[in-house]
Amino acid sequence: MFSWKAFSNGVDFSDRKRRHALKSTSAAGLAAAVAIRPTPSVSTASANPFALWASPIYPVKAQTKINMNATYFNTGIYLVRDAAHLTGVSAGRIRRWLRGYRYHSRKKTYASPPLWHGQWKPMKHSFALGFLDLIEIRFVDAFLKAGVTWTTLRQARERAEEMFKVSHPFCTHGFATEGRAIFVELHRETGESSLLEIVEQQHMFRQIIRPFLKELEFVKGSGLVRWWPLGENRLVALDPTRNFGRPIIATHGVPTEALANAVRATGSIAEVSRWYEVPTEEIQEAVEFEARLAA
Repeated sequence: MFSWKAFSNGVDFSDRKRRHALKSTSAAGLAAAVAIRPTPSVSTASANPFALWASPIYPVKAQTKINMNATYFNTGIYLVRDAAHLTGVSAGRIRRWLRGYRYHSRKKTYASPPLWHGQWKPMKHSFALGFLDLIEIRFVDAFLKAGVTWTTLRQARERAEEMFKVSHPFCTHGFATEGRAIFVELHRETGESSLLEIVEQQHMFRQIIRPFLKELEFVKGSGLVRWWPLGENRLVALDPTRNFGRPIIATHGVPTEALANAVRATGSIAEVSRWYEVPTEEIQEAVEFEARLAA
């Protein structure tokens, strides 16, 4: 017989109320993880099954085989709807940016190629994104909102890609320091009016990207490693090497969604704190973060 206690680091989840709270948590993380089929396999027979999720939510029976690709552990996996939820950019726009689209003008059909190729290749009708794709989406959205035209943004991204020799140039620390020069050069060549403010006012470029830079953690030699959506002095983080890149409380690795849903189901932060052995202030941050996403 399955024992909740055996899969919860000694915490007893046997009573009906606690089982209901755990079952009410969303399996979105699991859905994202299996959106793309990996190749090698490892046995979880002798390992803690929750080591993959950093949270006692998904019980796995002994001898279960889980196909796992090592790339999962440093890339992050997000369904399009998850990416839309986390970035505030609609799922339709995200699909157009990463898959391209066709449009009609004056009785002719034109094709707009993808702005960039995502970290995960589409499989049939499945389409998932990686951690760097999330951050790239946020930068593209910010420049479009600042009035940069689609054509100019595409040219700027292509030049940045060549300059920094990476697939996601907006996610680099180099773009934060040298990216304005690309727009200045494009303005000089094309006379694009949408770039006038960025070119003439040096602080304008920083003003566009500053809100994102404050939330991003770069490590020399490794590049972008974490996104702190509430700010770097807070506890909620998206780290592609932990929990498949889904939002967690960084200190304990518990998914914010799991904590918020457990609080919603029980109505008690103190009780959820006791179950997960996580301080109440960390649970409050998880609840705050999930509430912001839902707003």
